[in-house]
Amino acid sequence: MKQSLFETRHQPQWQDFSDRLDALERGKAARQPGETFASDYRRICHQLALAQERGYSSHLIDALHQLAMRGHQQLYRHRSAIGAQFLSFILGGFPRLVRAEWRLVLVASLLFFGSLIGMGLLVYFFPDLIYSIVSPKQVSDMESMYDPAARRIGQAFERESSDDWVMFGYYIMNNIGIAFQTYASGLLFGLGSLFFLLFNGLMIGAVAGHLTEIGFGQTFWSFVVGHGAFELTAIALAGAAGLKLGLALLAPGRLTRAEALRLAAQASVRLIGGVILFLLIAAFIEAYWSSMTWPAPTLKYGVGLALWALVIAYLTLAGRTSHVPD
Repeated sequence: MKQSLFETRHQPQWQDFSDRLDALERGKAARQPGETFASDYRRICHQLALAQERGYSSHLIDALHQLAMRGHQQLYRHRSAIGAQFLSFILGGFPRLVRAEWRLVLVASLLFFGSLIGMGLLVYFFPDLIYSIVSPKQVSDMESMYDPAARRIGQAFERESSDDWVMFGYYIMNNIGIAFQTYASGLLFGLGSLFFLLFNGLMIGAVAGHLTEIGFGQTFWSFVVGHGAFELTAIALAGAAGLKLGLALLAPGRLTRAEALRLAAQASVRLIGGVILFLLIAAFIEAYWSSMTWPAPTLKYGVGLALWALVIAYLTLAGRTSHVPD
């Protein structure tokens, strides 16, 4: 193709791309270039490569190269900004948000951990109580999963180490499903979140009390102590996020319920973002560490206590001195 025809065909695209770059550089465009900008940038790069390959004039090649350089700068500057915002949220924004919502977090934690501990103690001292909470088949499945004779703990079937990534995916889907259920049900004026916090606490507590009472306590506790720091905390935080939605509906103040819910959703969705991160970490630990039988129980307890301390320190201390916007 002759250079003149090439220029005539693509000149409108180059001019449009240049105008968009001018707007971005002056700060008069959207904060993020978007997917169409990325595709246009790739087209400019392709056209630059064609011009170089065909030996077009240096005037055209220099102009296209300038457009490509400016596009590269805008595209990756915004991508870096997104990464910085994400990192800022992880390092400080999320724990600051948890502390800002400490009242709801406290209520959710008392409901969840209180019901868990209370039911665990009741089932331990009154063993038959387990069957009023958990079906006999579920009890049998739990016993087989945490039998000290099992080669790998915490599952109802045998698997090879190469299948750990499959279980990793299963744990992610299962945990996120529980968290989302606890969160989204807060739209039922908070009653759904209250129910699932109590339900999950009672179920986990009943299983823990039963397994401890029949002598499977060491295998059970050494399994859950590691990933439990992230997983159980995430469930409580998901409940707090759901309660925030319910509170906005119950007590919108001078706002309409729709406006109060919209404002509550902005904060609660960010809270759920941190919950998902916790659940990803929990799933990784559960798949690749918790189910292993070769570490001594004392080692697992030590690692578990360290992870609990890490979670508590992160949520209470992280982000206190940072003033970077979330």
